[in-house]
Amino acid sequence: MISSRLAASAAIAIALSAGSAQAQQGDAAGIASCRPAGMFAQADYTSVEQLEDGRVTFRLCAPEAREVRVTSNDVDYAITMGFAPGTERGLPMEMDATGLWSVTTAVPVAPDTYRFNFEVDGARVPDPMATTFSRERTGINSTFEVAGPEGAFQSWHADVPHGVVSRIEYWSAPLGAKREAFVYTPPGYMNGDERYPVLYLVHGAGDSADSWTSVGQANDILDNLLAAGEAQEMIIVMPFGHTPPRADANMLANTDFGDDLHQALIPHVDGNFRTLPDAGHRAMAGLSMGGAHTIRFGLPRPDVFSHIGIFSMGLGMGPDDVANYTAQNSAALARSAEEMELVYYAMGKDDFLYGTVAPTRAMLDEAGIEHIYNESDGGHTWINWRRYLHDFLPRMFNAD
Repeated sequence: MISSRLAASAAIAIALSAGSAQAQQGDAAGIASCRPAGMFAQADYTSVEQLEDGRVTFRLCAPEAREVRVTSNDVDYAITMGFAPGTERGLPMEMDATGLWSVTTAVPVAPDTYRFNFEVDGARVPDPMATTFSRERTGINSTFEVAGPEGAFQSWHADVPHGVVSRIEYWSAPLGAKREAFVYTPPGYMNGDERYPVLYLVHGAGDSADSWTSVGQANDILDNLLAAGEAQEMIIVMPFGHTPPRADANMLANTDFGDDLHQALIPHVDGNFRTLPDAGHRAMAGLSMGGAHTIRFGLPRPDVFSHIGIFSMGLGMGPDDVANYTAQNSAALARSAEEMELVYYAMGKDDFLYGTVAPTRAMLDEAGIEHIYNESDGGHTWINWRRYLHDFLPRMFNAD
């Protein structure tokens, strides 16, 4: 034991000495390195800095790199950050004598939350100095927030009571697999005995179960609405929208997800959280792929849900899409027309799925389903989806 401790101490001493030697060599050459010297030293730079004029500077310490860029998989974010699709791949950065790469956006970045990464010699790399991250279906993004009044509705505020976001795991018998979901419980839930309505909120095809909180800011949006007295207290359950792959599976008409939702997740949540376990106190909403799940497994289920939100998705992408859907769900849609308390539909005018709006709304009208339609600017982006959620939440469970 003593010899092991001596060996460990010696290793630390050697590492610290090596770090000091590197620093001394750098000083002797008159050039410091952006790399921290010593085992416990920390890098001395800010990787994302909001400037007074609204532009944003990005930095990365990578002395051996040959080419570094700032990139974003979200097209509208990329445009906002100053580079348009079809031009250069991201923002090219320049390296100084210390090995620190940097670039400043050409235009101010609007107050909002953004996902980004660095591309280092062709490899996608999350920001090593970041403290916030957002998962995709596979892989991970760094995130940053530009502060400002326009984005205050989705920001964390110190003077607002905050709910809790928990990650849960549950067994799905229909899928024969362990599954995950993120669950928001409102302020006071942990110390009370009250029961709450539940919103099942689903992400899109490129995202993961944490997306509605890590980049969608759903918890902060609802915290702020509750503090302003503009929404009802509720639990939000955010499931993983993808299921184990199988042959001939259809991502947008994924019956495996529907089976998991109705047969495994909802019973698990009702059995482990203080819910109001009836259709009148249950809602479903989703964006993109999650909107498709909501159309197929929420809208025709008035026995389970009374409030529906569809963001950036519709029917009509295939020639028989609407006809097949109505044929399969005609009786259920007739019941939805009578029993649904809220059907909310939102789409951006620049969304590549905008063409699905007319056939989807025509289907709703033909079925006699009244709905609120919110047509916004912009496209298929979290910039819109956060705002749709902010508009949707105050409309829910208002009869309680």
